[in-house]
Amino acid sequence: LDILLDEAVKIVPEQLQKCTPVAVKATAGLRLLGAQESGDILEAVRHGLHEKYPFSLQDEGGVVVMDGADEGVYAWITVNYLKNTIRADTPKDTPTYAVLDLGGASTQIVFEPTFGPSKPDSTLEEGEHKYELKFGGQTRTLYQHSYLGYGLMRARKSVHALVDFMVSFQHLNGADGSAPNPCLAKGTQRTVEVEVEDKDATTAKNVTMVGADVGSYEGCNRIVELVMAKDA
Repeated sequence: LDILLDEAVKIVPEQLQKCTPVAVKATAGLRLLGAQESGDILEAVRHGLHEKYPFSLQDEGGVVVMDGADEGVYAWITVNYLKNTIRADTPKDTPTYAVLDLGGASTQIVFEPTFGPSKPDSTLEEGEHKYELKFGGQTRTLYQHSYLGYGLMRARKSVHALVDFMVSFQHLNGADGSAPNPCLAKGTQRTVEVEVEDKDATTAKNVTMVGADVGSYEGCNRIVELVMAKDA
């Protein structure tokens, strides 16, 4: 944040800095930490902004964890603004770009549905997926969905946990306790942290996973399908 804010100090005229609003919106990674830890981080950021920078920071909403719906929509706005498809001077009926945002803890999908001339009166069904956006002098209806837990890092942790469970359940561990993982290339290995849930608490352990002779697209794909509940 300091790198970005130091640049803002250079660019925003000094006489306007005190009335220039700043907002910090954290994404899904912070939502997964729990209220206490995420709250401490937000307070540290808030304190740093007040102490080090002249910009105007709102007491409410200035430093917050954003809603999953907003996370995807902000990405959609960014992409389409840069592609000149939603600006105030953009010609009407200009097609917009869909956004698939793969983060570390969540994945967002956002697009503006079109129904075509054969269904001129069609509208998007009501529900949490529907997002009304006012931007560039227009009101747009977007479809959005945030898949919490399916970002790259979080999904990978789920894959590791499932592999460890399957290997332990079928007693397939190597002599050294390693776990064969079809999602690793043959001849490679990686030590990963796996969370183990007990009745009272969740603990972590290190597991060495090896590609060995089981590196397999089909096997890895099946594990990912189970993690994503594709059979449900």
